[in-house]
Amino acid sequence: MAPNPTPTLPPPLETNQRIWPLTATINNAGHLAVGGCDLVELAKQYGTPLYVIDEAGVRTAARGYVDGMARCYPGDSLVIYASKAWNMLALCALMQQEGVGIDVVSGGELATALQAGVDPARIYFHGNNKSEQELAAALAAGITLVVDNWLELETLHRLTLQNGQAENRQAQNGQTKSEKDKPRIMLRLTPGIECHTHDYIRTGHLDSKFGFDPDEVTGLFDWLLANPQLQAVGLHAHIGSQIFELQPHRDLANGMVEIYARGRQLGLPFSELNIGGGLGICYTMDDDPPAISVWVETVAAAVAAACDTIALPYPKLICEPGRSLIGSSGITLYQVGARKTVPNVRTYVSVDGGMSDNPRPITYGARYSALLANRPQAAADELVTVAGKHCESGDVLLRDVMLPTMQAGDLLVVFATGAYNASMASNYNRLPRPAAVMVRDGQPAVVMVRETVEDLLRQDRLPPQWQKA
Repeated sequence: MAPNPTPTLPPPLETNQRIWPLTATINNAGHLAVGGCDLVELAKQYGTPLYVIDEAGVRTAARGYVDGMARCYPGDSLVIYASKAWNMLALCALMQQEGVGIDVVSGGELATALQAGVDPARIYFHGNNKSEQELAAALAAGITLVVDNWLELETLHRLTLQNGQAENRQAQNGQTKSEKDKPRIMLRLTPGIECHTHDYIRTGHLDSKFGFDPDEVTGLFDWLLANPQLQAVGLHAHIGSQIFELQPHRDLANGMVEIYARGRQLGLPFSELNIGGGLGICYTMDDDPPAISVWVETVAAAVAAACDTIALPYPKLICEPGRSLIGSSGITLYQVGARKTVPNVRTYVSVDGGMSDNPRPITYGARYSALLANRPQAAADELVTVAGKHCESGDVLLRDVMLPTMQAGDLLVVFATGAYNASMASNYNRLPRPAAVMVRDGQPAVVMVRETVEDLLRQDRLPPQWQKA
């Protein structure tokens, strides 16, 4: 896939400290615009619900991480996009252009990254229950596998031995045997570090489905030394998502450097240390995350200091942000529909989407900010609850928020929906998934086509004996 020309960006801003996308403005028509595109016109052209991505905002956040790591860390570094936040061709290609690698957790995410032209050397495969087919595909692609458990480690070893036997047979038959590096793996550890976030997105505490426990490290290192067919290049740990605290990241750096040093002393070829991501963003004015630059400075300094204390050569430092790369640069447009007022209780305003395009409120109790795209300067004079159109009482996007009095046909924009909205979307109540457009310099580009009812029916099959003649 040929890369798009890289646009000239506005002066760098800390996008994770803003609720609006980086390029959001109010235009001469009095409408909200993003990337120079009038959101009212986008809704007319592409329909609603509609995901909109501010390309300049994503690129600015990516450069904040890449440039920050290069500036603050004395060794080599790599930023990897945790693509579970939103894995699609356009975002993977954009990250490749910005020098950012891709973290995948399934065969589908891997195939998307490869199709988008991402360098396999910058793809890292995570997950706590990778199938044998996924492991084989990863080995064939030559990417790095982050090993999560003993079954996965043993399966990888078996597949590697089988591949080696096949190559030996080819060589004996006179076929050319290509020289390939040993499969690259990292070990995911559960560091036992607590942080303040939702239980469902905490991953670093001991009671987690992810990673090896610290007390397994000695056995793991012994096994790797006895089975050198796998190239253990380093360690990985991740403590969670939507985190505002900095101290847990310092604690993680200190603990992981100590274990990393033990592995090197034993003779393991460790050269990389992945300290995860997890930096949060602003969804409402109550949120106060540190800036990307502050997060990078904190992590880089903590790892460098821990290495200096024990005279350890600096490992290649890897971080894998997801939400903070794209969350603030995404919005969702909805058309307002019906109203219902329950006297002395609540006023409901319904929109043409809901939990199928944004399951975070019903899953995590997530909170968002919103305004009207067609009347962004209207006074917020009414306390309302914005409900979706699904057959669930819990299908609520915004509960008890102040917004301008809305009428049917108004366009509601919900901010900070770039992460974990489209990637977690469903067809609940048989609703097609929304389209997505990426906007830049007044030009929208469709990056996800809106599903149709025909798309929904394409996978259905009616048993032959039930079909009419």
